[in-house]
Amino acid sequence: MRKFNIKVNGKAYEVEVEELGGIQSAAPVQVSAPSAAPAAPAAAADAAPSGSTEVNAPMPGTIISVAVSNGDTVKEGDVLCVLEAMKMENEIKATCSGKIVAVGVAKGATVNAGDLIAAIG
Repeated sequence: MRKFNIKVNGKAYEVEVEELGGIQSAAPVQVSAPSAAPAAPAAAADAAPSGSTEVNAPMPGTIISVAVSNGDTVKEGDVLCVLEAMKMENEIKATCSGKIVAVGVAKGATVNAGDLIAAIG
């Protein structure tokens, strides 16, 4: 038995795997690291400023466009970004009117459900 720690949707699990024999390879297998997704802007990496309204990702996916930046004024219903999930494009809209005080995503970034898209103050 071999033990491994894995993460699924941010939650850590310890698993045991039984090796079932088979052909042993003479050389170690090379596994390349996945390419890094574009980083979110530093100003909104962790959380929105206090007193602001957070707009969070409703599902996991990839950001294919961002329509706002810090300091922009938005009205309720304005498109903040487009999130591609399950081969569908989903417009993520402002839930209230105000000024964008933090943008938590960048084009090409991968997000999980609940990740910060933008904060409106």
